[in-house]
Amino acid sequence: MNGVLIVNKPKGKTSFDMIRDVRKEYGTKKVGHIGTLDPLAEGVLPVLIGECTKLSDYLMNHDKEYIAELKLGKRTSTGDSEGEIIEEKEVKKLNEEKIISVLNSFLGKTEQLPPMYSAIKINGKKLYDYARNGEEEKVKELIKPREIEITEIVLLEFNKEENIIKYRVVCSKGTYIRVLCEDIAIKLGTCGYMKSLLRTRVGKFKIEDQEKVIDIEDILENRIDIKNSDLSKLLNGVKLEVKESNGLYNIYCENKYIGIGEVSNNKLKRKIII
Repeated sequence: MNGVLIVNKPKGKTSFDMIRDVRKEYGTKKVGHIGTLDPLAEGVLPVLIGECTKLSDYLMNHDKEYIAELKLGKRTSTGDSEGEIIEEKEVKKLNEEKIISVLNSFLGKTEQLPPMYSAIKINGKKLYDYARNGEEEKVKELIKPREIEITEIVLLEFNKEENIIKYRVVCSKGTYIRVLCEDIAIKLGTCGYMKSLLRTRVGKFKIEDQEKVIDIEDILENRIDIKNSDLSKLLNGVKLEVKESNGLYNIYCENKYIGIGEVSNNKLKRKIII
């Protein structure tokens, strides 16, 4: 089978747990995923099966949508509810108008400093390994901010009694919602941590499609048609002259699906042949 299985990862399981389950269910080792979710988080985890694993780099670049809960007044060591409380601060009187104003201030492109509890590698070692060993000071100055983009951020609910803000955010690849929660809290004059996280979409893959397998032919929207006389050339690795712009395309020959190709500088080369 070649396709994308939309898995709704439950809280408490790792992304690799889900990969292991899919390998067992479908009887194949050729399985991968895009967009790792921490055990605390739940929601959409697109699992690539068969030849679709070759599309991971392309699919990784899509935007993502989350629903997050931000607990105000306390900060934890990990930025989420799994860490130890390391700071407590008063939460001044807030209203929805103020919260919406602060949320809107994060719209657009900005830079974000990745958290210590992340899988980013410094000198061949993951940041969370440094953090767990109490070696943060060794690498703090080596962590570089990354450009992120938030295209939509909406207040869903504000629980005044519990000081919990629930919001929806659409953001670019590489955005850490834990860090966003902490930064929102700071702008509101206090501290905070991410209480819960639900990912509702990765690119075109939505939570409503959970347990659905999307066929490889339906992943891309763009198509390119080649002549029958050029088919054998393409299959043998010859690059074909085309007019289309750079990118990935579904390839058809006389309306028969051939696979996926990549166009670069008006040259089409095979990537996946079905």
